[in-house]
Amino acid sequence: MQGDPHLLPASCSGQFAIVRKCRERKTGLEYAAKFIKKRRLSSSRRGVSREEIEREVDILREIQHPNIITLHDIFENKTDVVLILELVSGGELFDFLAEKESLTEEEATQFLKQILDGVHYLHSKRIAHFDLKPENIMLLDKNVPNPRIKLIDFGIAHKIEAGNEFKNIFGTPEFVIKRRNVRNEDNSKKPERRRLKTTRLKEYTIKSHSSMPPNNTYINFERFSKVMEEVAAAEESLRELERNKKSFQEDIEALLSIYEEKESWYKEENESISQDLRQIRQELQKTEALKKQAQEETKSVVQVANGLKRRYRKLENHYEALAKQVASEMKFVQELVWSIEREKLQSGEGDGSIR
Repeated sequence: MQGDPHLLPASCSGQFAIVRKCRERKTGLEYAAKFIKKRRLSSSRRGVSREEIEREVDILREIQHPNIITLHDIFENKTDVVLILELVSGGELFDFLAEKESLTEEEATQFLKQILDGVHYLHSKRIAHFDLKPENIMLLDKNVPNPRIKLIDFGIAHKIEAGNEFKNIFGTPEFVIKRRNVRNEDNSKKPERRRLKTTRLKEYTIKSHSSMPPNNTYINFERFSKVMEEVAAAEESLRELERNKKSFQEDIEALLSIYEEKESWYKEENESISQDLRQIRQELQKTEALKKQAQEETKSVVQVANGLKRRYRKLENHYEALAKQVASEMKFVQELVWSIEREKLQSGEGDGSIR
């Protein structure tokens, strides 16, 4: 909004929100300010989470229909997100019916047509309100001949994506249906239709409404909320078990596949190793035969060598004997030569003395 809104006294309150009338200072136009208490901790159950607030704002920004409340602006402070909404001052349709006590068929048809027009518009945009009840069907102005219906409170509304399965439990305890399983646009309409039937039945049992204590809707909300959280936790545990089962199954299949591959590989390797062992055994046998042959040849060579050694020793001894004999003969020859030379010398000296 342009300019700060001037807040008026609180109009109504809920579990986590308060609605107050406000006036824009600049224009003087009046709006409804919905104060949504923010959740401070993700683990807390007090207040509304950021994700839920943003979802409600996104849906309100997307819708523009004469039978659905309009979002004008948004403010935020430390504790609250404030939605500035179209002011719907005619009160609840239920209270209007209680005061009037009876409707003509045409009036009832007009009211129901407006409700269905709004719901049909939401479904055309794949939006499910999930909390259609008498308190959320308001009149823009009850003092006109044909009051206009306004659908309000999109706090738990969801946009259902095509083809996606949507399972959860939403709504006010008195109006929640037993099962919620939204898969597509057609199924998402069924919960809304059931609520419309409930609303129509209660339109004809106004006494039950007027006898309700104030804010009876939320008397058992905490207990219901706790049960819903436990149910949601149980469902999440079951989903986790299912995911784990699927994961374990995939792991088992992977292990079996690996085992089969390894078994085949081991079989091939075993055959290859057996073949290699046979070849090695054959080579060892050949090696043993060659070793035996080499040993025999070595033995024969040693024997030959020993024979040659003996012959060498004999020849060596023979050569030594010959050498000694030659030396003796040489000595004899030398002595003989020396003897002859001496004789010659002696004979020469004798001739000289005779002369």
